[in-house]
Amino acid sequence: MPNIGPVEFLIVATVLVVILVIVIGVVMAARKGGRAIADARATTGGRVHVMPSTPERLHETVTGLTRQGRKIEAIKELRRHTGLGLQESKAIVDAVAGGHDMWSHHLMARFAPAHPMVPPSAGATAVTGPDLATRVRELKAAGRVEQAVYLVRGETGMGEHEAELFVETL
Repeated sequence: MPNIGPVEFLIVATVLVVILVIVIGVVMAARKGGRAIADARATTGGRVHVMPSTPERLHETVTGLTRQGRKIEAIKELRRHTGLGLQESKAIVDAVAGGHDMWSHHLMARFAPAHPMVPPSAGATAVTGPDLATRVRELKAAGRVEQAVYLVRGETGMGEHEAELFVETL
């Protein structure tokens, strides 16, 4: 067995410590990444969402989630990527559920200059289709009074009581 002096022992010990630190770092990173994926799967029902990198992908994500009946997830995605508040995001998702384009909603136009995810044409696009009263009447006739109230609140800024009165009078 060769004799190992103090200098050689110090070099070998340092190399082993460095290798140990690297291994521990890799294991911790793998656990942290795995935990993040597990948390994402737990909160999304087993699916991991990819962050939209373009306005078109955000639009597809929000519209797709809304059409699948996953409005809460659509609201969360919209808030995460635009910086909008809960009430504004909910109003936009409700409008998308009502058949309107996300970018044509007046709340998106109001926030258009503030966020880079919004395409430049979004601020200039107007809501097309039937007027608010017509859409409320259609929702009310379909027995969706609560959604009609949400639509009125989102598009006019009315309080809940005022919006309910508006829907009742139509």
